[in-house]
Parts: sequence; C-alpha cells; structure tokens
Amino acid sequence: MVQELDDRLLVELRRLADALERIAGPPPVVTDWKSSDCFVWLPASLHLQPVPKPNRVALSLIRGVDHVRDILHENTLRFAEGFPANNVLLWGARGMGKSSLVKAVHEDVRSSTGSSLKLVEVHREDIASLPALLDILKASAFRVIVFCDDLSFDHDDTAYKSLKAALDGGIEGRPENVLFYATSNRRHLLPRHMMENEQSTAINPSEAVEEKVSLSDRFGLWLGFHKCSQEDYLAMIDGYVSHFALPIGADALHHEALEWATTRGGRSGRVAWQYIQDLAGRLRVQLEHR
Repeated sequence: MVQELDDRLLVELRRLADALERIAGPPPVVTDWKSSDCFVWLPASLHLQPVPKPNRVALSLIRGVDHVRDILHENTLRFAEGFPANNVLLWGARGMGKSSLVKAVHEDVRSSTGSSLKLVEVHREDIASLPALLDILKASAFRVIVFCDDLSFDHDDTAYKSLKAALDGGIEGRPENVLFYATSNRRHLLPRHMMENEQSTAINPSEAVEEKVSLSDRFGLWLGFHKCSQEDYLAMIDGYVSHFALPIGADALHHEALEWATTRGGRSGRVAWQYIQDLAGRLRVQLEHR
C-alpha cells in the first residue's frame, strides 16, 4: 500500500514538473559571442543566431548622407568606448540607406577601434519579446546594439509598449551595455492617417495618440533621411563604379543611370545600387562573349 502511494506521488510530481517546464518555456541557449559580430534574435528558442557573413557595404560607399552618417558614427563610437550614448531613430525616405548605414557604421567602428561591439537584429514582429532579450544581453560582457529595421506600428498594435519599456528600462533601467537603433519611414512610427483619425474621434484629441507618439521621444537622436538630389545620386553611382572598377565612360554612365532612375520613379541609394547590379551583370556578359 505504501509503495503504491509512493509510486502515485512520484507520477504526480513528474506530471507537475513537466507542466511547469512547458509554462516556463525553453531555457535560454548559451550564446557563443565569439562566433560572430552580428546575430539575429530568435525568440521562440530564446537564442541568438550568429550571422557568419553579414549583408553590408563599406561605409565609404554610402553617399549623400554625410551629416547623419557622422552623427551616427560618433554616437556609436562613444558607446563602443564605454561612454554615454543615445538610442537612435533613423527615419525618412525609402531606399536612402538607413539600415545599410547602421550596419556599415557598426563594422567601421568595430574594425577601426578593435572593439568587440556586437549587433543584434530584432525582427519587427518580435518586438514584444524585447524584455526576454534584454535579460540575456545584460548578463553579457559585451556592448550590444539592438537593431530593428523598418519599425512601425498599426492602430491595434500593442507591441510598442514592450519597446517603450526597453527604451526606458523600467525600474531597473536599460542595461548600460545595450543601445537601441531603429529605422522607419515614419518619424512617429505610426501612419499619419491613423493619427488624424484618432484625433478626430477622440474626446480629448491632444491625448488620443500621445502614448504612441511619445514612443519616438524615447530615442535621443532622430536622424532624418530625405530624397536625394541628382548630384548625390550620381555621386553614389560614381562611387560604386570606382570601387568595383567597372569599365564605362562617365558620360555613358551618367546617361544610363539617370534613365534608370526615371524608369524607377525616383532617385535613391537603393535605385543606384540596383543600377550598378544591372551594369555589372551586362559588362560581365560582354567580357565573356568577346
């Protein structure tokens, strides 16, 4: 009888232990920080996935954004060297190199100073898991930039509350070894029509979107990116051609590049890069058929 009771108790304890493990979720995977300088956050497994070959361009190839480039570089350099620095929101025109600049500045600062600065990308849909990520990062001996590309929020999206808590840090404060960089096409991270709709239907219009709009105030630096001029666009083209040593005359190059921009409906860093990809492909085919 006693043995039977003990066996039942053991089975019940095991069942409760399994249930608690399911509720708690998987334990965080130990991160091998030396495996890479860039990682992607995987919240389902509480894991930081190393990125062996990050997709980025050299800082010298990013043209037409010199002012914001210098501000972001200085802020990142201070952070890497252990000095106070600000969270940064890079906002503005599409295709002007916002995310490329973040990755390029990280690599330039890391390589020029010999620091062990890490870059962790968080996907937009995983913003709600930021508290769990910060718990892992604050235990690290490394300084980390948490990066979210193309950040924005819809009308019924509450994930911004997790971002607010991450930026403010709550009662514990944001970990001193963590900084947050985000890119967005929207200065206030939510669409203008949504702000206007909420203001027009609210009892107190001035408070209708205050909570969401105040999210952008948590970023100490706002860096604006605007549509590039023809001069800046051609400077981007010339920089790429020089860097990759593409054999084409300046007049033909500029004529083709401007025609390419016209067919794409505008000029931007992304359009310049797409033209260079097309040009390099055509030139390579010509060389192979000679």
